[in-house]
Amino acid sequence: MSGKVWLVGAGPGDRGLFTLRGLEVLTAADVVVYDALVGDGVLGMIPPEAELIYVGKRSSHHAMVQEDINRTLLEQAKLGKNVVRLKGGDPFLFGRGGEELELLTEAGIPFEIVPGVTSAFAVPAYNGIPVTHRDYCSSVHVVTGHRRAGEALDIDFEALARTGGTLVFLMGVAALSDIVSGLMKAGMPSDTPAAVLEKGCTAGQRRVLGTLATLETEAERANVRTPAIIVVGRVCGLAERFHWQEDRPLFGVRAIVMRPRHLVSGLSDLLRREGAEVVELPAIRIAKVTGAAWDKVIEAIHSLQSGGYDWLVFTSPSGAKLFMDALMEDGDLRALAGVKLAAIGEGTRKALRQYGLRADFLPTVYDGETLGRELREVAAPGSRILIPRAAIGNKALIDALGDGFDITDLPTYDTLYERSPVFDVKAMVEADGVNLCVFTSASTVRGFAEGAGDVDFNKVNAVCIGRQTAAEAQKRGMRTWTAERATLEELVRCAERAAGELR
Repeated sequence: MSGKVWLVGAGPGDRGLFTLRGLEVLTAADVVVYDALVGDGVLGMIPPEAELIYVGKRSSHHAMVQEDINRTLLEQAKLGKNVVRLKGGDPFLFGRGGEELELLTEAGIPFEIVPGVTSAFAVPAYNGIPVTHRDYCSSVHVVTGHRRAGEALDIDFEALARTGGTLVFLMGVAALSDIVSGLMKAGMPSDTPAAVLEKGCTAGQRRVLGTLATLETEAERANVRTPAIIVVGRVCGLAERFHWQEDRPLFGVRAIVMRPRHLVSGLSDLLRREGAEVVELPAIRIAKVTGAAWDKVIEAIHSLQSGGYDWLVFTSPSGAKLFMDALMEDGDLRALAGVKLAAIGEGTRKALRQYGLRADFLPTVYDGETLGRELREVAAPGSRILIPRAAIGNKALIDALGDGFDITDLPTYDTLYERSPVFDVKAMVEADGVNLCVFTSASTVRGFAEGAGDVDFNKVNAVCIGRQTAAEAQKRGMRTWTAERATLEELVRCAERAAGELR
């Protein structure tokens, strides 16, 4: 039985421009065949169980030639797998998607096409350039600037010059000189506004403006590199009025966010809203303890159901979710009648709300030491306190609580560290530009360190949610910034301060 192939357009880089249909197909993939122009944010959404095959192609540098890519899709589908061919932009706009379908069609392999947002329109939009405008032009034309080695451009410049419309050249940076000279020789005025737009819809986005006569010089002065597109037309003059992307506080920032694999990161959404390009690295995975250790968790739940505890203290959203799920499997929320709930911070409080529960107590500072010290002031002497948490949980909470209570420190889950099969973390950290690693716990710092390989930690700019997280980062030599309060909103403000200092 054969499988099926989906040709999926990944869009121009920003994961927010990835389509809902594309995400639906990607999450069901057995195999993902992806290229060099797929944005990191989209790559971060590939399911961890999917097999990855990289077939990236840059100018004159091919990980796999096109004919081999075609055969790879066919071979994987014949094995009965759901194959996603993930391509930057749109697969049918200079993406060679038609070529990849020919072999599949001959072999009778079923396929679907998922169009993507093309960089031809999205990148100008992110730079404040509308490719059409009633007062400036009535058409837009998308042209490939790619040429085979040693051959001239196969472009009818005279026809393009006669249109009077906006011209968008994809893959044309290497041929910029020929493009601008060809248009001027065809009669287009030398003072026609033009732009080169580099790395659009990413943290590295840059815009170089000029005219047909000056654009090549301006691009050389700015040392423009691929990927970039060329836009020619009067609409380019609107960029200085209509720009918006660079006006956001975290524009130009690539933020690496560490999170447990099973959690959707609200932090990432907040960072993206402020203009950051976010790469999520699920460097830690939560797994419930097993064997005799899990038997103790069940015993504690039974004791809770029979009135054996006065306080239930949660030190992480993961711990709250895992314990509450176990409780609900064995009983229901009536077991918590008369039991007071403490949460270490806003994230844990929100996790409890998902079960219809309200935390009775939060510390003024969201860390274990403060939680223990302040809980000691409100809990009655002799209170029976159950603390389900990570097996490697920090002892500061227990030490701060001190004597006078009946404390059950219950290892409930293990924190396992992972390495991303997609991302080169070292290259990310050492890349040009403003790069931040945003940590929401000490365990995410440890997870990053485990998965980052031989990264020079002195080059890591760590934005930390609290003192314990910062201390863990500082132990490794990272430069740190610490949020004033341990909330996601304050963590984003802290990222903005760090970015301001690093620019």
